[in-house]
Amino acid sequence: MSADLQHIKQVMAEADCLFTEAQVEAALDGLAADICDRLVDSNPIVYSVMNGGLIITGKLLPKLPFPMEVSYLHATRYRNKLSGGELFWKARAEHSLVGRTVLIVDDILDEGHTLAAIVEYCRDAGADKVFTAVLLDKQHDRKAYAGMRADFTGLDVEDRYIFGYGLDYKGYWRNAAGIFALKGH
Repeated sequence: MSADLQHIKQVMAEADCLFTEAQVEAALDGLAADICDRLVDSNPIVYSVMNGGLIITGKLLPKLPFPMEVSYLHATRYRNKLSGGELFWKARAEHSLVGRTVLIVDDILDEGHTLAAIVEYCRDAGADKVFTAVLLDKQHDRKAYAGMRADFTGLDVEDRYIFGYGLDYKGYWRNAAGIFALKGH
């Protein structure tokens, strides 16, 4: 086994579980109920922010029993690193957003620069309303702007390096069934 793979396995073995799979699933149920209350008759376009939003979106969509179009956006600041840099677009919207309601689904609201840029992009493309849904909101004072919150949030999480349910550690453990924090971070 390579030293890198050994390290990746060790990270999980030593990680702190912040939220179990059952707790995350309950949060997704609550998130879905809140979204249904607001968007049930809005005919939204739902965009999963790749790659982090993949698992959250896949778990969330079957809980939303109303008509919608679904696609994805891919913008990142991390690119498999531990801290963010310049926004990098890999895939933009393929639908016309003019006059539409848009729901952007992502794994986490950390500093929020990527999410804020995606919201601005959708508004500039003519969306009538843009909503954001995140599984996790990291609690700190480094948000892109004061008071920044997603429209729909599953769980608040402490300010640590976290992974699981779509969030990665160096490209790994997006598949972890729970929310974990890196030991010592």
